[in-house]
Amino acid sequence: MSSPDIAGILDNSKELDRLRKEQEEVLTEINKMHKKLQSTPEVVEKPGDNSLSRLKMLYIQAKDLSESEVTISSQLLGQLDALMPSGTQGQHRRRIEGSEHKKKRMKADSEIPRQSPSVRSHLESLANLKGEQVAARVIKRMLERMNGSWLKFEVLDEEPGDDEESTGQSYILEFDDDEEDGSLPQRSVPFHRVVPLPEGYRQ
Repeated sequence: MSSPDIAGILDNSKELDRLRKEQEEVLTEINKMHKKLQSTPEVVEKPGDNSLSRLKMLYIQAKDLSESEVTISSQLLGQLDALMPSGTQGQHRRRIEGSEHKKKRMKADSEIPRQSPSVRSHLESLANLKGEQVAARVIKRMLERMNGSWLKFEVLDEEPGDDEESTGQSYILEFDDDEEDGSLPQRSVPFHRVVPLPEGYRQ
């Protein structure tokens, strides 16, 4: 580490401290102006009063100081990165990126809707109905020449959802409304339209 590098870092550090102190002073003045205007709002209507102009100038000054602080901070980061060994710098960057990726993954996981115990219990009861007789509520276009909306079927197969949290599970049922190529048509029915038949109603 050379002397000019150290001197540059120290100069920027001092400038950063100066900017922050000046910002604190400006913010103090802004707060005083706000209190004054809140306690005596009629003062702005008096001829020759410059309270609003003064407040505007303070805000402009605070904005300029904040932008200068960002510039000096960026310069300091660049100087520090240049002094760090390349391997250490890469590891530091990977740690930051890995931490950000982990936070995003945790946030995404927290946003996945969790199923209530009653819904989960219902899903577990429907986990394996292959070969069982069920009652299924079919939509109008499936009914065609059938009467009623709740009909009895035998489950031929299951179509699981994308993952364990998915509600996209469905069942393959055989319809006797029409024949297709000499065999009864098979259609997919969503799991929430299927109810297992009680023992006494099965054939």
